[in-house]
Amino acid sequence: MNTIRNIFIGCIAIITLNSCENDATITSYRGKVKFETISISSKLPGRITKIYVEEGQEVKKGDTLAFIDIPEVRAKITQADGAIKAAKGQLDMAYNGATNDQLNQINGQINASQAQLEFAQESFKRMQAMYQDSLISQQQFDEVKMKLAMAKAQVEALEAKRNEATNGARSEQIDQAKGQLDRAMGAREEVLSASHEKYIIAPTDMSVETISLTEGELLTPGYTLFHGYEKSSVYFRFTVPESKVYDFEVGKTLRLVNPYTQAELDAKIVAIKQLAKYADITSTAPLYELGESIYELKIVPTTKPADQLFYLNATILIKE
Repeated sequence: MNTIRNIFIGCIAIITLNSCENDATITSYRGKVKFETISISSKLPGRITKIYVEEGQEVKKGDTLAFIDIPEVRAKITQADGAIKAAKGQLDMAYNGATNDQLNQINGQINASQAQLEFAQESFKRMQAMYQDSLISQQQFDEVKMKLAMAKAQVEALEAKRNEATNGARSEQIDQAKGQLDRAMGAREEVLSASHEKYIIAPTDMSVETISLTEGELLTPGYTLFHGYEKSSVYFRFTVPESKVYDFEVGKTLRLVNPYTQAELDAKIVAIKQLAKYADITSTAPLYELGESIYELKIVPTTKPADQLFYLNATILIKE
């Protein structure tokens, strides 16, 4: 009986020791490796014609990642070219005035209008005499009078048009034509700028972690096609409770160590911020006091760790 009791007590002791050892490894000085994330999308909708990279591939700034077919760009360039031609024609007409054929056409309209005016005047004279003799009504006389006024107005309008064509366009019309041309040129530049969006370009040296779509699929504006990390932007994040945060301050230099390779590097704290309320200590973290707030340390290397290899979310420790 004593033997069984001793064995039971020994087992309890072993379990307790193992539990203590596991707790000892959970410290407030354990952090994670992080990289600046990069999300690449398109400004315009289009169909993915070609993807030139694969997940996990390292790319350089300026490398072409994908080609997007945007049919609307070709149509808009054609429209913009047509608008430019029309605007140039309006501006040339404003500068040069009317052509001889246009002047001849206006003169012909004036001659026809003058003939109508002469006929209206003769009709008015006859109707006026008949009205004075009470042979026609007041309404009939008013109708003839109105037709005469309309004929005069038409002749005056055509003569004004001929004078404008002869003397050239007003400065306001020239400015208007220039504005239309500038707007058409701007629209074409906008389309040409959009045409460059057919090529998805790497904005910096990065590693491609995920590719959201495949060739042949439709890419909508703002949808992330490539997601990756800027490997040269390594930094570290540590979370500490409020009882430990006073051991740190912004600008403080620390010595970090990789627990697996034992490689060390110098780094400094660049930011300390409180995490959201949901990150407060609970009963699932037995090493800390309940209700303690959690703070996050952002730590960056003071020298470029070119000879060290880091993986996202790998563990890093503060050397005490």
